[in-house]
Amino acid sequence: MPELPEVQTTVDGLNRKIKGLTITEVWTDWPKSFGRSQGGFSGFKKKVRGKKIIKIWRIGKNIIFNLSGEKIMLIHQKMTGHLLVGNWRIEKVNSYIHVVFSLSKGEKMALSDVRKFAKILIVNKKDFKNLEDIKNIGPDPLSPNFKLGDFKKLIAGKRGPAKKILMNQNIISGIGNIYADEILFVAKIHPLARIEKLNDEKLKQIFKAIKKILKKAVKLRGTSTYDYRDTAGKPGHYGEARLAYQRNGGKCPNRCGGIIKKVKIGEHSAHFCPICQKV
Repeated sequence: MPELPEVQTTVDGLNRKIKGLTITEVWTDWPKSFGRSQGGFSGFKKKVRGKKIIKIWRIGKNIIFNLSGEKIMLIHQKMTGHLLVGNWRIEKVNSYIHVVFSLSKGEKMALSDVRKFAKILIVNKKDFKNLEDIKNIGPDPLSPNFKLGDFKKLIAGKRGPAKKILMNQNIISGIGNIYADEILFVAKIHPLARIEKLNDEKLKQIFKAIKKILKKAVKLRGTSTYDYRDTAGKPGHYGEARLAYQRNGGKCPNRCGGIIKKVKIGEHSAHFCPICQKV
């Protein structure tokens, strides 16, 4: 699933390429992406056609489009979605493209989504803050206003494995499977370590690692070990710089003599060095 760095890379690309353009038409072969609460695809299309794209930003993993007419569109790419922008003549749509927005100046924005789990909705601006998708989401870890004290307050009273806590979007937004592994490796905290048992120094190490890893991943334009591509269809480069995620069986990059191992935590796997990251 695209995480904060991938979503930020997408947002940056969209702002460069389609900010200021107008949505003229929408096509889909998968109406389920639009749900029923907004009148399904036909209801969505009526609300979005003719709207100008004012600004594109993100909340956690959600891509937010401020549109003219006091409308806001939200796209969550889920597990395998990514947005592509181009000036194409569509004659035959490939089997992974399930939504195409036709824009002014001949541009198009397409949603490629192998698993077809992506979500698209539109609401009135006044109702946006009450959306279930965003109203309980945690703070953005790359915000300059997100300080160590804020992090400690969010963690206080929480119980469970460190990796599971980092991935909880109601605590901190934007961190998923890939970057939780990388953050805990840099912080030298075992993914199964109980968050309630970590002292202030270890929490500080995690906080610093969150900032360091996410900033580096944004600079490298995300990770493309699976489906993720940027708006031009190009892969990100953090995958080449990975320290622990999916490096199981490889030597620890800290040269401690350890071998990266994998352990199951609920529905996810975690990758760690048993020497650098002791429980």
